[in-house]
Amino acid sequence: MTYSEAVTYLYSSRPPFHLVGGAAYKPGLEQTLRLMAEVGNPHERLKAIHVAGTNGKGSTSHLIAAVLQAAGYKVGLYTSPHLVSLTERIRINGTPIPEDQVAAFITRHRAFLDEVQPSFFETMTMMAFDQFVREKVDIAVVEVGLGGRLDSTNVLTPVLSVITNIGFDHTEYLGTTLPEIAREKAGIIKPNVPCVIGETDEETAPVFLEKANECGILGDGLETTDCRIWFADQCGYLRKVRLREAPECELKGIYQEKNLQTAYVALRALGNTEYRVQNTDIREGFSHVCSLTGLRGRWETLCERPLTICDTGHNSHGLWYVAEQLRGLKNPHVWIVFGMVNDKDSEEVLRLMPTGERYHYIFTRPNTQRARTAEEMRSLWESIQPSAFSIQPLAIENPQEAIKYAEAQAQEDDAIFIGGSNYLVGEALVIGDW
Repeated sequence: MTYSEAVTYLYSSRPPFHLVGGAAYKPGLEQTLRLMAEVGNPHERLKAIHVAGTNGKGSTSHLIAAVLQAAGYKVGLYTSPHLVSLTERIRINGTPIPEDQVAAFITRHRAFLDEVQPSFFETMTMMAFDQFVREKVDIAVVEVGLGGRLDSTNVLTPVLSVITNIGFDHTEYLGTTLPEIAREKAGIIKPNVPCVIGETDEETAPVFLEKANECGILGDGLETTDCRIWFADQCGYLRKVRLREAPECELKGIYQEKNLQTAYVALRALGNTEYRVQNTDIREGFSHVCSLTGLRGRWETLCERPLTICDTGHNSHGLWYVAEQLRGLKNPHVWIVFGMVNDKDSEEVLRLMPTGERYHYIFTRPNTQRARTAEEMRSLWESIQPSAFSIQPLAIENPQEAIKYAEAQAQEDDAIFIGGSNYLVGEALVIGDW
């Protein structure tokens, strides 16, 4: 079986969530445990940092992995979704899993997979954990796919658990209130395993404290020796950190400040384990996180003239920061190529986006069955912001045509933004020579 045949098999026999949405979701751990047994139970031998959260878990995972790489460890990194190639999901020291190894894995286990019929994500989790153990990584950073408690990755007993934040996303699976969603995310907290919570509020903090108490890790703060759960937003890495100033970071989105905070406290929490990092490692990892891990699509500058930026923010919690950063651009005109999928809070997101004469919207349809059409997005925008523009927004269904239209219209001093969906950002990375 070739790599192309393996990908076709994976997509056709068990379509992934990023293509078909809820039809791909299989909550629960029994099936994953059966898959792990097939490959020798690698989850029992894998030392890992487990990262959940509504937003920022990908960036936080990459930040932690980059610092551990800078410290000299061999680091596995498992994230989702991918932007261009599914090999991006499984990396070791920033290098994606080789295509021939994907093909070999599917060939080796195809009969078993045909019998069990796992989801796409369950299969990729099986592949990732097997690869990390085979390659003898020192530690793996594993991002939760959806939720936490019932996510396939939760078969792990990690050395550290991290939950970035709680927001409204995937409410049809995780609950419709912040405490309900927090309980699902808190499902990755394990007995006697230290845990870092990135952002809390009066609704979610009690949920985490209750779970921490159940797991025997409740404490008073980062500086307390018996504490094994820390709220990063109360630790203040600029206030209590030994670094003299905030480390430079290759990620330039304003929302990354919170991810830096979470990652930093998580790295400090590792000081109670066998893994050690120095301040120099933190500086090196944060300042070269993209080059070390291969991370893309986080307020990434694709071109300087015209300034072309893409970002994978895709719900109101994440796009609030993107909208603020767009308002801060000084360019005379900003061309916004924007598309969303139908299970996201599109109406709330569009209420957040900047308006005015210098913002030119080009709505498009991301390359997934779950996407809203460009016309749907334009109609929704016009119903929400009927007097917010002097130039009618455009609807161009084909994302490549939409991006090329923006490039053709923008002057050298203008800016282009591409976002609203991971899949639209992936399309931009494919078509551009960035």
